[in-house]
Amino acid sequence: MTGSLEGKTALITGAGQGIGRAIAVEMARQGASAVAVADRNSATVAETADLARAAGAKAEAIVCDLRVRDDIETMVTRTAERFDGLDVLVNNAGVIETAFTTDQDHGVDSLAEEVWDAVYEVNLKAVWLTTKFAAPFLRRSPRNPAIVNTASVSGLVGFPNSPAYGVTKAGVIHLTKVTAVDLAPVRCNCFCPGVIDTPLAQDFFAAAEDREAMERELVAPQLVERLGRPEEVAQLACFLASDSAAFITGSAYVIDGGALAWRGVKG
Repeated sequence: MTGSLEGKTALITGAGQGIGRAIAVEMARQGASAVAVADRNSATVAETADLARAAGAKAEAIVCDLRVRDDIETMVTRTAERFDGLDVLVNNAGVIETAFTTDQDHGVDSLAEEVWDAVYEVNLKAVWLTTKFAAPFLRRSPRNPAIVNTASVSGLVGFPNSPAYGVTKAGVIHLTKVTAVDLAPVRCNCFCPGVIDTPLAQDFFAAAEDREAMERELVAPQLVERLGRPEEVAQLACFLASDSAAFITGSAYVIDGGALAWRGVKG
């Protein structure tokens, strides 16, 4: 499919790998005129920019630490100045507790306060700040502006040993709704992925005592018995950003292989 994002300029955070990279490339493939891709890792975000250019869009690689307010503001203004405006914002960047600690006990009663704060700053506060700084540009867009946020199934149901991640992703879901209300007619939606085959997921599997057993355990509740692919999630994100979703706002969409559709486990 091409053309559903024809002529739009997009900013995607957390675009150095995984879902963010897949979204950037798919947006370029679907006709976006320009994509700004942001990440902390200068090498991987430069690779994503090259892939987006190869797919047909202008691209700008931006190194940004989402825990630094000034970095966020610069990221947004640089995008708008470089491409003469902003039509789509994808708040994709996210982290889990293990990004900030080697401690394997992340329970609600044992998680270190500084880890909670770090996850919150990236997963929720940065989403709000990026939206805040992008709002004036999105309001001025004549091309049906939209925001797409990356939430998680962890924001819909509780999982053990990940209180900060789950709570912040639940916050993203609600922030999506109030953003849709406050910024209308700028649209805002989010998607909630399940187990997706990203570098983050692979690192999680690698840290397990039995990698294959861990992967089987996570896939077992799904009706589609495999890991999801970043490209599949990107299709959903691009739809929500496109004019094809012009009557959709304030909603959360689950993409989890059917895991939350029932209470079972496939043997």
